[in-house]
Amino acid sequence: MKKLVRFAIAGGLGFIVDAGVLAALLHLTPLGPFIARLIAIALAMATTWAFNRTFTFDRSGRSLAVEGFRYGSVGVTAALVNYGLYSALLLSLPTLQPLVAMVLATAASMFFSFFGYSRFVFRDKAE
Repeated sequence: MKKLVRFAIAGGLGFIVDAGVLAALLHLTPLGPFIARLIAIALAMATTWAFNRTFTFDRSGRSLAVEGFRYGSVGVTAALVNYGLYSALLLSLPTLQPLVAMVLATAASMFFSFFGYSRFVFRDKAE
């Protein structure tokens, strides 16, 4: 249960980074909601990796490079699911605000992320 709470905290931090960067880029740059979201997702993923590696999961016993590759694999897959849902929502509901679409897509992809990180990335290699 402790891992789930810490994962939720990491997700919350990632969400704040994702939403903050998306809102800032939409407000301060000419980037549209699709390019701005790609940048926001990348920064959020870096934030959650740092938190998850340090506080949520025990070290896997793998090298940093292997663990980073596994984290990136799960993270990119989760990000593709998230971005796909985000894009589908914006394209099918053109009046939907990008931040609302981000919230819905993030909630939907959260379960995939936890399963992937806990079972594929941070699981002890002896298990």
